[in-house]
Amino acid sequence: MKKLSLLVTALLIFTTSSYTVKAQTETKIGGFLAYGTEIENIGIGVNAEFTILENLTISPSFIYYLPKDESGIKINWIEFNANANYYFIDKKNIDVYGIGGLNYTNVKVEYDGDSIFGNDLSASDSRIGLNLGGGANFKIGNKIIPFTELKYVIIDTGQLVIAAGVKFNI
Repeated sequence: MKKLSLLVTALLIFTTSSYTVKAQTETKIGGFLAYGTEIENIGIGVNAEFTILENLTISPSFIYYLPKDESGIKINWIEFNANANYYFIDKKNIDVYGIGGLNYTNVKVEYDGDSIFGNDLSASDSRIGLNLGGGANFKIGNKIIPFTELKYVIIDTGQLVIAAGVKFNI
């Protein structure tokens, strides 16, 4: 009988602690629209958020900016981000966080037309920069979380990125 009660107690402690850990380690995935001030265009993005400490998450994201065509010059711009989000306000309806991280940007420019040598011309460039900014999650339900972010990418001339979208708890 003592073994049975010990087993039941251990099972209850394990079950309770596993629910507590699960509540603190919610994983989120989402999609968003962004606007970049350097490219002056809208982008479509995806992101994820993984909790590593109570107020700290790792948040990778990818943004594909819609291609631009200006006078025969096509511009394709993508960026990958590896951010850390620190939550410093956690209220009933809103969470506010700071953003810091790394940015990898790739820009490809193509010219389809008459050139001096009769060929199409293209060039691409990649840069690594830093992200600094902030964001907010708006708690309207258990599974769907609208959010907004504002970050500045410190890279060459720099770019301010404004984003808004939805994250889903999984």
